[in-house]
Amino acid sequence: MGTSSNLSEILIAGPNERAAIETALAMLRHNHVVERLWQKDHTLWKPNPSEINNRLGWLTVAQEMQSKTDELAAFAKDIRSAGFKHAVILGMGGSSLCPEVLRLTFGSRRGYPELIVLDSTVPAWVRRVAQRIDARRTLFIVSSKSGGTIEVMSFFKYFWSLIEKKKRARAGENFVAITDPGTRLEALAAQHGFRRAFLNPSDIGGRYSALSYFGLVPAALTGLDLNALLDPALKMMRACNTDAAVNPGAVLGAALGSLAQLGRDKVTLVSSPSIRAFGLWAEQLLAESTGKEDQGLVPIAQEPFAPPDAYGSDRLFVVLRVERDRNAALDRHVAALKSAGHPVMHIGLKDRYALGAEFFRWEVATAIAGHILSIHPFDQPNVQESKDNTQRVLARYQSARELPPVPATGTLPDLLQQAQPGDYIALLAYLDESAETEAALADLRAAILRQHHLANSMGYGPRYLHSTGQLHKGGANNGLFVQLTARAGRDVAIPGELFSFRVLAAAQANGDLEALHAHDRRAIRIELGSNPAVGIRRLAQSIL
Repeated sequence: MGTSSNLSEILIAGPNERAAIETALAMLRHNHVVERLWQKDHTLWKPNPSEINNRLGWLTVAQEMQSKTDELAAFAKDIRSAGFKHAVILGMGGSSLCPEVLRLTFGSRRGYPELIVLDSTVPAWVRRVAQRIDARRTLFIVSSKSGGTIEVMSFFKYFWSLIEKKKRARAGENFVAITDPGTRLEALAAQHGFRRAFLNPSDIGGRYSALSYFGLVPAALTGLDLNALLDPALKMMRACNTDAAVNPGAVLGAALGSLAQLGRDKVTLVSSPSIRAFGLWAEQLLAESTGKEDQGLVPIAQEPFAPPDAYGSDRLFVVLRVERDRNAALDRHVAALKSAGHPVMHIGLKDRYALGAEFFRWEVATAIAGHILSIHPFDQPNVQESKDNTQRVLARYQSARELPPVPATGTLPDLLQQAQPGDYIALLAYLDESAETEAALADLRAAILRQHHLANSMGYGPRYLHSTGQLHKGGANNGLFVQLTARAGRDVAIPGELFSFRVLAAAQANGDLEALHAHDRRAIRIELGSNPAVGIRRLAQSIL
């Protein structure tokens, strides 16, 4: 697909799908949608501008950031010279997912700090990060657009207490903030003497912020060549300001939106191994942007490969293939999908740095798909529900010192019996990430796909609350939801709070389950015991 688009070259599909996309592209041209997008015309989505006019800065932020690359490289050199060995992102959702993709894709150059992303309140996860680092030689990046996210502020309190005990008045040297101007976090950075506060353009929503300070500051700290990432993004930006028929963002958006209207709403990303993590970012962009008003795109990322007959007629496969990568398994899988008649779109990447272009392409495509689906792609109206429920649970805990009981909610085989054509299943794992757990979850996903032919996604809690959580509550009622929890083990206190990380994670899980049930979603919770990987494998066996 590159930076130009010829539909006959990029799409393998039947006549109905091809006709739907051609019709959508003709509509985009007739209504001057691309031109109006670049004019930041809010009526593309809703007649009332509300917050739309203040959410379109992503269209030009790559251009703005190009002038900051030398400054960011100098900052990274200063951090390296100061002897920092780790850089830990304390973030959530839009402030953590792009850094996580870059971390997994590029790692760190020799001599630069190793990047770690903390976006889980599960105590074992917090402990693991704390045990892995030498706190004195770690830079903490407190990253939040709003500047007041409960998870991020809890992370800050924990690690600030840790550093303050070691460095006292000089603790601020180990902290950097990334936030919008005028937030509580900006004030906090000034009060505590942070080494630096990066103030992001305020007209960019979190999930559209990959090419802003939220993505580029962590990238610079790892020694990544920012110009090598931004140059493809700028080339893509120019390509996406052309006629819809040859516009790579518009063509992808037309496919996403029009095929969703045909029932192919499960956007399944099939990626070369070196960029497999890209799906973590794309999940949030697609799900949180379009999952509302009882419809939406359902992103399926990192799903294990299966034979073509395991997939239903609700799929659109989008292949991101990097040249000279280890593509043998991917190529065999894609060839089988094509032979079976599944719709497949191709995006070719020259190398990993082309992810800069993909961040921009998919942002444009999501905005275009939002227009086709007649939804507002820049808000997240249902995310607040789970936050409010969490606060309610925490308030009860702080007054009564107990969490509300959660009744038994069913079994996985019983839940799967309720599945209908066009449904998907989401595994919501309030677990620590480990190689054993990851492997067990992959086996469970493969079993669900092969035995029940259900598209399936997996997200760690509470990360998914800031990613696919909007879709779960605001999208179509075609999801089956399985919360996976385990015995917490040793807890971690949050300095200055009456609740701990164990209580916070439990409150978030309880709050989200309550929100799912309030929307009549089919949702259960399964307690896995003290060994999550063993418990997950038992679940896989139960459905074979």
